[in-house]
Amino acid sequence: MQFAPIGLPPPGPGQVESLAAAKGDPAITSIDDTLQRVYGYHEFRPHQRAIIEHLVAGGDAFVVMPTGGGKSLCYQIPALHRGGVGIVVSPLISLMKDQVDALRANGVAAACYNSAMDPGEARDVLARLHRGELDLLYIAPERLMSDGFLQRLEELDLALFAVDEAHCVSQWGHDFRPEYVRLGGLRRHFPDVPLIALTATADPQTRTDIQHHLGLDNAEVHVAGFDRPNIRYAVAEKRKPAKQLAGFLARHRDESGIVYCLSRKRVEQVADSLAAAGHRAAAYHAGLSGERRREVQEAFLRDELEVVVATVAFGMGIDKPNVRFVVHYDLPKSVEGYYQETGRAGRDGLPAEALLLYGGQDVATVRSLIENSDNEAQKRIERHKLDAMVALAESLTCRRRVLLGYFGEPLEADCGHCDVCDDPPERFDATVDAQKALSCVYRVGQRFGLRHVIDVLRGSSSERLRQLGHHKVSTFGLGSERSKEDWESLLRQLIHRGYLLQDIANYSVLKLTEAARPLLRGEETLHLARPRVATGPAGQGRQRDTPAAAGDDHGDPGLFEHLRGVRRRLAEAEGVPPYVVAGDRTLADLVRQRPRDAEALLAVHGIGEHKRDKYGAELLAAIAEYDGERAAG
Repeated sequence: MQFAPIGLPPPGPGQVESLAAAKGDPAITSIDDTLQRVYGYHEFRPHQRAIIEHLVAGGDAFVVMPTGGGKSLCYQIPALHRGGVGIVVSPLISLMKDQVDALRANGVAAACYNSAMDPGEARDVLARLHRGELDLLYIAPERLMSDGFLQRLEELDLALFAVDEAHCVSQWGHDFRPEYVRLGGLRRHFPDVPLIALTATADPQTRTDIQHHLGLDNAEVHVAGFDRPNIRYAVAEKRKPAKQLAGFLARHRDESGIVYCLSRKRVEQVADSLAAAGHRAAAYHAGLSGERRREVQEAFLRDELEVVVATVAFGMGIDKPNVRFVVHYDLPKSVEGYYQETGRAGRDGLPAEALLLYGGQDVATVRSLIENSDNEAQKRIERHKLDAMVALAESLTCRRRVLLGYFGEPLEADCGHCDVCDDPPERFDATVDAQKALSCVYRVGQRFGLRHVIDVLRGSSSERLRQLGHHKVSTFGLGSERSKEDWESLLRQLIHRGYLLQDIANYSVLKLTEAARPLLRGEETLHLARPRVATGPAGQGRQRDTPAAAGDDHGDPGLFEHLRGVRRRLAEAEGVPPYVVAGDRTLADLVRQRPRDAEALLAVHGIGEHKRDKYGAELLAAIAEYDGERAAG
């Protein structure tokens, strides 16, 4: 049964069962009403209301919002409140399918149009599109920008264009896709149709590039922040990685997670090892057949697999909210990649963990992959990104401060929820050394990178340094008593704390920020971390307790598991992943509230009118059955 238009009675025979049929009707007046009745949410998250209102009014927007922050609502709700169909650009077929399944579960008329469809399905979608029966259509960029499809769209009433995963537009992004660049033509073809671009992963340079390519220079910009406070970040020195992974997974039995590896061979080895140890694990990489990759992805979405071991080919299309952990068995190539991949954990807002196993050999491996390219400009970008990733892995500063600082979002205090905060390093008064370093950056004209500044501080006798005349600056040799590693650690910490900026667009040169002034003038002191000397097994140190499982924070995990069983049965009957029926957060809220009637169900997070009508009777019966058996027993 499809969704009846908001504020209207269920459609009769021959009527279009879609929100599209009710657009423009006075009953559809409130985006708050849509949020509650369609999605089952009770309040907007930060920035959502302003973005939605701006698009409904016909404006353009560029949105940077963390994974799990609610990006999809920013274009879905405006598409339901504007005349015509919303066209959503998505890079992966699997991602389209997940989004469409979730929308249909809420009663929204959505469809995708892609190469995986058989001719009959494709014709049906196009027919529905031309009859005005769709609220949202998901499509790949190359298919959208074909001449034939653009001409087709010119005949239709369009609500908006939404470009998801917009970082794919930029060569500065970690997942650049040339076909995305052509999307800049949308503004020329449809100048009066609102356009919104959204990404979770973009540093300042990438954001500028996205806006330029998509013609969004005058768009309203919303940067909702990059912090994912429910994720605990940790890095362990890579020593016996198989044993380290086994120990980590022992704390995450029966939970969903992803293990990322750099090569297909490593993926196969790790997956086989986990399966042999009794884990429900499988491999995923581009070398497998398309059918096998679909099987693995579907099994993971349906909770039939605990762990997917994968290359970075896996994940962008995963909209699974209950991933409780992400492990990087090998070093990611960039902070953007690391952020996006770890961001696949805890999309439901419940506790999650991100573990990186870090070793020097990984750095050499990634660097060799970069050097294989013939594109010098791209190699320069990727070298900088690798250096930033190494800095994060080797950081002695709060991981969250380093991560957010990379994206231009300073954190005023340590997070208290990462491995560095849990087991802080020894600190020392670094005021004088920091003044030397900052002064050296200034003396060389703020036009050189980290290694050159270190050479000046240590009094290097290199010919290049002499040719530049930097052996004559006042800071030459001021830090000769300290090792190169000591200075690199100090400079990295100054970057992480916001005293220095690395300019990615200009060969990673170091520049002073306003925060450096009072430190240089002696108006403040600075304490930094001493570099650690690695001793003992990797990952030792004070550990926090394993994050609570979704059903443990209300005192009745038994009911939570009972509801999981009901959810699984309902999902299997419909052929959809369990989270499409109800996410873990919804189940946890059902346990806390224990609703007794259909009206009370609407107060539960994630249950709107359509889900209440479709699943409410079975959910209420399951709660009553469980409570009845417990009372009798």
